[in-house]
Amino acid sequence: MPHMLILGLGYTAARLEACLRGEGWRVTGVRRSADADILAFDDASAVRAAIASATHILSSVPPEGDADPVLARYGAAIAAAPALWTGYLSSTGVYGDAAGAWVDEASLVGQGRRTARAAADADWGALRADMRRFRLPGIYGPGRSALERVRVGRAHRIALAGQVFSRVHVDDIVGGVIASFDGPPGVYNLADDLPCAQNDVIEAACDLLAQPWPPLQTMEEAALSPMARGFYAENRRVASGRAKRLLGWTPRYPTYREGLAACL
Repeated sequence: MPHMLILGLGYTAARLEACLRGEGWRVTGVRRSADADILAFDDASAVRAAIASATHILSSVPPEGDADPVLARYGAAIAAAPALWTGYLSSTGVYGDAAGAWVDEASLVGQGRRTARAAADADWGALRADMRRFRLPGIYGPGRSALERVRVGRAHRIALAGQVFSRVHVDDIVGGVIASFDGPPGVYNLADDLPCAQNDVIEAACDLLAQPWPPLQTMEEAALSPMARGFYAENRRVASGRAKRLLGWTPRYPTYREGLAACL
């Protein structure tokens, strides 16, 4: 029986866990605190035993400060593990601002605001020859999409000409990870086929919910949090051709239109 060890059971990794369990896999999860079927991150003996027995190992834990906690604690054990497959969920934030241009896996990294993420991405890539790194843009899906922001009145339309983002439905990430089980190691962007302005997504969500569009505002008028302002500080289109060519990955939700409709 294949055995997947997932370090960091967040939104995306939990969807992968559910999918693999449904296909008959054994899945071991690791979080900060233990549960009935989950190991505690600080239970070193149990986590190292899982690393030594898993056929597949995935980390979805982002850096904390300037360090990757999984690499710091368990990097050597993962490097020496007999696993057949290893993976890391990274971010397209490693590319920084591209002024709206397309980026792919050969684009320069480490020039943006997410320097710790770029360093962790590189460190995971150097850890093992069989490593798959998945660089992900904005992730959305059931319970975590523009629909929820519209429903609670937290959706914004920002007057920022030329600003473009890429995004990906959570289930398409799951599909990409699973497709890589039989594909070559390396770096893969997983993004949908329609980079666009965030305003387009908000407007589509409002239309689906029969709600009026929020007023168009400047960044100052919207009074966004520093984290939200950072979202608008970078502008790029993410190309996923490599995953399509080498993994045979095809997004189930090629644009936000299909993805939002499915979430609804």
